[in-house]
Amino acid sequence: MRPQVLFPLFAPVTSLPGIGPRLAPLYQRLVGDKVLDLLWHLPTGVIDRRFAPKVADAPHGKIATLTLRVDAHFPSSSPKRPYRVRLGDETGFLHLVFFHGREDWLRKQLPEGEIRVVSGQVEHFNNEIQISHPDHIVPLDQIAQVMAVEPVYGLTAGLTGRAVAKTVAAAVAKAPDLPEWQEPHWLARQNWPDWRTSLNQLHHPEDERAATGDTPARRRLAFDELLANQLALAMVRAQMRKLKGRALAGDGSLRAKVMAALPYTLTGAQSRSLAEIDADMAQPLRMLRLLQGDVGSGKTVVALLAMLTAVEAGAQAAMMAPTEILARQHYAGIAPLAEAAGLKVALLTGRDKGKARQAVLDGLASGEIHILLGTHALFQEDVAFKDLALAVIDEQHRFGVHQRLELAAKGLAVDMLVMTATPIPRTLLLTAYGDMDASRLDEKPPGRKPIDTRVVPLARLDEMVAGIGRAIASGARAYWVCPLVEESETSDLAAAEERHRHLSQVFGDRVGLVHGKMKPTLKDKVMAEFAAGHLDILVATTVIEVGVDVPDANIMVIEHAERFGLAQLHQLRGRVGRGTKDSRCLLLYGHPLGEVAKARLEIMRATEDGFRIAEEDLRLRGGGEMLGTRQSGLPEFRLADLAIHGDLLAAARDDARLILERDPELSSPRGEALRVLLYLFERDAAVRTLRSG
Repeated sequence: MRPQVLFPLFAPVTSLPGIGPRLAPLYQRLVGDKVLDLLWHLPTGVIDRRFAPKVADAPHGKIATLTLRVDAHFPSSSPKRPYRVRLGDETGFLHLVFFHGREDWLRKQLPEGEIRVVSGQVEHFNNEIQISHPDHIVPLDQIAQVMAVEPVYGLTAGLTGRAVAKTVAAAVAKAPDLPEWQEPHWLARQNWPDWRTSLNQLHHPEDERAATGDTPARRRLAFDELLANQLALAMVRAQMRKLKGRALAGDGSLRAKVMAALPYTLTGAQSRSLAEIDADMAQPLRMLRLLQGDVGSGKTVVALLAMLTAVEAGAQAAMMAPTEILARQHYAGIAPLAEAAGLKVALLTGRDKGKARQAVLDGLASGEIHILLGTHALFQEDVAFKDLALAVIDEQHRFGVHQRLELAAKGLAVDMLVMTATPIPRTLLLTAYGDMDASRLDEKPPGRKPIDTRVVPLARLDEMVAGIGRAIASGARAYWVCPLVEESETSDLAAAEERHRHLSQVFGDRVGLVHGKMKPTLKDKVMAEFAAGHLDILVATTVIEVGVDVPDANIMVIEHAERFGLAQLHQLRGRVGRGTKDSRCLLLYGHPLGEVAKARLEIMRATEDGFRIAEEDLRLRGGGEMLGTRQSGLPEFRLADLAIHGDLLAAARDDARLILERDPELSSPRGEALRVLLYLFERDAAVRTLRSG
């Protein structure tokens, strides 16, 4: 259903000249399998070949283009010696040096007595001027093609810079003139060129800034991508608004019993967020709300109180978590509170089999089970609710949108509450969750003590281990996080298994180990032993990042902390500081420490505010890397960099809203052009919402 004008861009890369079965997989690995993917493969720099000195004036280390007469060939006398060709002009001679050069090919390229244009990096070696393996050797009539500014592209093994540049140029040549989707006065005010001109300027830069700087052409294309993103989210949101919902209102009886059983009162942020959720659920529209809370801010309690509203209204609720550890942690926290209110809560994971699993399925179907907690197992085909009214998804960024919809399909007009403990900067929040209303928990429950965070060089490891030993003797318990499971030839990171062996030699059998490759039953057993106090130190990979709640654990050691992102460091630190003891986080780093890594560790030392940390992470790393977009489900932009183009995002959001207010079906001339834009940035699903609506 894509517009025909875009067909050339969605053709396979093999439709480009010179891309056959051997090269196609290399281009697919580098950028993707479509011509369009090459358009978004932007230059990382330039090589300027316009400098054209005489031989005597050619400086060492400079890229130069020289016009020379071929004087003589000097074939190599042994395989270890290079083939040399002498060329010259009126000021002197220059040698071209070729290792493993084929004489027949070189004599054909460089016939003696002929004029040739040669371009490459000049070297002064043994009182001679030379160029090793020149980038270009062409006849004089092709000099204009060589004396230019060449874009430089990122590569993958098996592809050369010249080959990629040639292929990208062929892809750009296929780009059609598209109808303009931006308002003319907006383009004029911003001094932005049209789409086709912008694309050409990016791939044919005149200098380094034109290739890598924030130029009008780059900003125009970045805005196109952000507008496509915001328009798609707005269309999905509008479609959600059309879907029939159900008003859910409880009498507060179950909530009152649970509130009485809580050992604390709700924070202002929890009460405010709960009021926003209640107001949504009471509407005859489907709720789609994001509950964003920092580590330890009490999201689970808010979710439970929201689920009680559904149960009070005579329906059921479900909560889905991304890992079994987290699902079981939720069950351990929620079950006693639900029991105090006389409710039945069940847990369903992939591990449950046979009669136990069937009992849960029967209880769900009959309505006997009021709240179901679990993992991906919740949306398996044979899981059927009597009346699911509210679905809660924890750690939303670990699930895809389609998984969210699969769970919602288990009921009739299901309200959706999605939660994340990963603080997300406001700019990324707009790009990832623009289809949702958002509530924010930015207070910690009363009584939470600050965590003393220290940055320690790995050279002081023995001293630190001794200090932890003294703390353990006083009743402390510690996590020790390593980034790898086993030794890797390509990495010098301390592996979890190696660190476990080392610490076991010091502390004996009071040291446990958990990592992602362990069987779930064994992992749970070790975690339970640590929680019960049978282990003093738990060595782990990042499997403990979420879902681990051991209030007595009050020391967090993160080895090679400079290799972790800020968001992950913050999550890991949040595993301590949950009890009454003073807590400490020790960030061990190795040398050399880069400027960005140093800034990252300094931010961790300076603040525990996850939202401030998230903003700093965006500033330091840029939108593409933020939170690890490939794993987290956040959008990965190919032209827009939110650290640079964040100012354009608000304009794109406002424009998207106005467009749909004026033209909900995108049926006007500009609307038709915007459909092309959505397809161009592969927001096909958004266009389909127009048809389904």
